[in-house]
Amino acid sequence: MLKLRKIEIKKIEVFLKKLPKILGERAFLTYLGLLVLALILGGFIFYQYNILAKKTEVQITEKLLRFEEEVYDKVLKIWQEKEEKFEGADFKEYPNPFR
Repeated sequence: MLKLRKIEIKKIEVFLKKLPKILGERAFLTYLGLLVLALILGGFIFYQYNILAKKTEVQITEKLLRFEEEVYDKVLKIWQEKEEKFEGADFKEYPNPFR
C-alpha cells in the first residue's frame, strides 16, 4: 500500500506568507516572469479568437428574416404608453414634505 504524504497546511501557509517578500526581493525576475506569462496568455487568446476564427467558415442559413408587424405594433404601443406616463409626470403636483 502506498503511503501518500499529507499536505501540511502549516508549511503552505508559511510559504504563502513569505511569497510577497521573496517576489519583492527579486523584483526584476518577477517582472520578467509576469511579462512572459502575459505574453503567453495574450498569444493564446489571439490565436483562439483571430487565427482559429479565420479558419472556420461562416454557415449561411437559407431562412430569410421576416418582419413581424404584430410584434412591432405591440412594442410601439407599449413605448407610446410609457412616453405618455413620462410626459404626464411633468404636470403632476407633489406635496411639499417640508411644510
